[in-house]
Amino acid sequence: MLNDKFDLESLDLIFNRMIKTIDESKNDIFTISEQSRKTFDEMKLELEQVRSKIKEVILENDVLEKKSRLSRVRLAEVSKNFNIYSEAEIQKAYDQANKIQIRYSILQAEERLLRDKRDDLERRMRSLLDTIERADHLVSQVNVVLNYLTVDLKSIRPALENAKMREDYTMKIIEATEEERKRISREIHDGPAQMLANVLLRTDIINRTYQERGIEKALLEIVELKGLVRDALHEVRRIIYDLRPMALDDLGIVPTLKKYLSSVEEYHQGTKVYFQSIGEQTRLDSKYEVAIFRLVQECVNNAIQHGKSQQVWVKLESCKDFINISIKDDGIGFNPQTTKQNSFGLIGMKERVDLLGGEMNLNSVEKQGTRIMFKIPIKTK
Repeated sequence: MLNDKFDLESLDLIFNRMIKTIDESKNDIFTISEQSRKTFDEMKLELEQVRSKIKEVILENDVLEKKSRLSRVRLAEVSKNFNIYSEAEIQKAYDQANKIQIRYSILQAEERLLRDKRDDLERRMRSLLDTIERADHLVSQVNVVLNYLTVDLKSIRPALENAKMREDYTMKIIEATEEERKRISREIHDGPAQMLANVLLRTDIINRTYQERGIEKALLEIVELKGLVRDALHEVRRIIYDLRPMALDDLGIVPTLKKYLSSVEEYHQGTKVYFQSIGEQTRLDSKYEVAIFRLVQECVNNAIQHGKSQQVWVKLESCKDFINISIKDDGIGFNPQTTKQNSFGLIGMKERVDLLGGEMNLNSVEKQGTRIMFKIPIKTK
C-alpha cells in the first residue's frame, strides 16, 4: 500500500509538471503570435507610408522629366546661338539643366530604393502572416491537448464502460469547442480588432492632417473616425448577440426569434425571412428556450450560407405539451444520404433534440430547397 501510494503521488507530480510545461509552451507560442501581430501592424503602417512616398516621387519625377526636356531645349538653343546670349545666360541655362538632371537622377535612385523596400516589406509581411497562422494553429492544438489532459484523463475511472467511446466523444466535444473559440477569435480579430487598429491609425492621420492641412480637414477626418467607432461597436454587439442573446432571458423565445430573424435580413441583404408563431406565448424553462433558439439559428444559417437561399420560412407552433418547429427554404438543397453522415451541424442538432427527448425530420431535394422539422416535448416555467 505504501508503494502504491508513493507511485500514485509520483505519477501525479509528473503529470502536473507536464501540464505546467505544456501550458508555459502555449503561453510562449501566444507571445510569439502577439509580437508577430504587433510587428505586422507596424509594417503595414510603414508599407502604407512607403507606397505613399513612391506616389509622391513618381509625381515629382514626371514633373522633373518635363522640366528636363524644356531645359535641354533651352540649353541647345543657347549653345547654338552663343553669339546672341551673354556668357552669364549660357552659364545659367547650363546650371539649370544640370541641376534638374541631378535631381531627376536622385529621385530615380530614391524610387528604386523605395520599391525595393516595398517589396521587402511585402515579403516579410507574408512571412509574418504564415508565422501567425502557424502559431494560432499550434495554440489551438495545445489547448485541445491541455483540455484532454486536465479534463478527460483526470476523470477516468476503472468503472467506466466503453472508455474508448467516451474518449472519442470527449475529444469531439473539445475539438468542437476549440473550433468555436477559434471562430470567435477570428471574428474578433477580423472585425472589432481590425476596426480598432484602423481607429488608431486614423488618430495619427488626424494629427498629421491638423498640422499640415488645418482644423477643417481634421474635423472631416474625425467624422469618419466616429463612423469607424460606431461600426466597431455594432460588430461587438453582433458577436455578443451570437454567443447568447440577452433578450432570451428577458423576453422569451418568440420575441428573441423575431429580433434575431430581423437582424438576419439586415446582415444578408436580398434574403427574406418569414416568421410565424402559432399558439400561446408561454415562457419555457431556460434549457428549452436556448435549445429552440440554437436549432433555429443553425437551420437559418445553413439555409443562407450553404443553401444559398433567398427566402426562409420559420414557423413555431406552441401546443400544450410540445412545440413544433419548421424551417423551410428555397435554396439549392442537398442529398441527405450523402451529406448527413459528415455534417457536424446536423449531427449536433440531432444530439440536442435527442437530449430533450424530441424528434427531428429532414427533407431536402437538390435544387428544390430544404425543410427541417422538430417536435420537442416541453415543460412550462
